[in-house]
Amino acid sequence: MKHYLTVNDIDTLENWVSEARKLKLNPFQDQHLGRNKTLVLLFFNNSLRTRLSTQKAAQHLGMNVMVMNFSSEGWILEYGDGVVMDRGAAEHIKEAAKVVSQYADILGIRAFAGLKNKEKDEAEHVINGFEKFASIPIVNLESSLSHPLQALADAITISEHSDKPKPKVVLSWAPHPKALPHAVANSFVTMMKKLDAEFVISHPEGYELNPGLTEGIPIEHDQSKALIDADFVYVKNWSSYSKYGEVLSQNNSWKMTANKLGVAKFMHCLPVRRNVVADDAVLDSIQSLVIEQSNNRTFAAQLVLKKLLEDNFNIY
Repeated sequence: MKHYLTVNDIDTLENWVSEARKLKLNPFQDQHLGRNKTLVLLFFNNSLRTRLSTQKAAQHLGMNVMVMNFSSEGWILEYGDGVVMDRGAAEHIKEAAKVVSQYADILGIRAFAGLKNKEKDEAEHVINGFEKFASIPIVNLESSLSHPLQALADAITISEHSDKPKPKVVLSWAPHPKALPHAVANSFVTMMKKLDAEFVISHPEGYELNPGLTEGIPIEHDQSKALIDADFVYVKNWSSYSKYGEVLSQNNSWKMTANKLGVAKFMHCLPVRRNVVADDAVLDSIQSLVIEQSNNRTFAAQLVLKKLLEDNFNIY
């Protein structure tokens, strides 16, 4: 594996999940892999779990870590070809990516969707620009379209807490006071295609995700109907895709309550707005897996870094 940019970089999910669960039993067993290797993390957007879990994963592997909050500390980058750079951008991606490649062995990048221009967001200028011009492996820490580390942590969590060979998993939209990107939902949908599960997506009309991703997946606009016999309920807000980036309605009736959840396990990527996305009674219940999900972010990142070190540096 050269990079970890999307869930589709996972060759065999069952093997990956099994390996990640083994890493949890002895997190420091592979420290020789990262010795004298440096991970550089570039954050174009804020983070809590992604930053800390990825740093911890790298430390488990014996790596050095450097972090830069690029949005406040770096130059504004230009991504276009042949551009006359007489406006705001001070540095081109061609130089920036090559320079960072001299300082790092692996590069992690976090850059959210702007939700203003669908074509621009889907072009993934930041992560694709670094992939094109950098000479080192890249890890997607969340981009405009995907959050593959979160999705891997979610798969690990479901594996640990499922008592059925084929659980029913529901991805349910929830209200939120601001427009949010599609990245988490996109990657979870893609991951569920790899998992042996009965998968249903539930959302109000108008909040359909990219139809290219959801093709073949049951979509239910009646939330109560979708939740029948659910084993796992993943609650997440996203803005409109067809009316790109818009909040069509708050629709507070879609908030997750204990009564709706029933006996299912509750999942959310965090951060979560309490009593807007889900009630306190849900988040504080024994059915809530949100803390386990955040813990598994470390081992999702550790597994990805381990594979990149093994595949690109001939370390055994």
